[in-house]
Amino acid sequence: MIINHPLLGPRDSQEFVYLGDASLIDRPNAMAETALDDFHDYLYLRDNPAGSHKELWFHEQGDRSWLVVTRDVTTHEITDVELASDYAKRRGRDR
Repeated sequence: MIINHPLLGPRDSQEFVYLGDASLIDRPNAMAETALDDFHDYLYLRDNPAGSHKELWFHEQGDRSWLVVTRDVTTHEITDVELASDYAKRRGRDR
């Protein structure tokens, strides 16, 4: 599988480490009154989607960047790749 890195171009997926659902970027507020329940849900309650899914990937054998990869988990087709920092900034504006 080839991941088209936004800064470095096409890279083999073996250079990367898969780190889970991109929703992990939205870490709960530890100071909130509901923090215990929020962290329980954050850590243990995950969707298991079929189809298009946003995932966190770490470029371990390269520039050590974090990426959000949109991938169809049934076909492994990658439709979008962006830096995780750009993704997080955009999500912060959309709230």
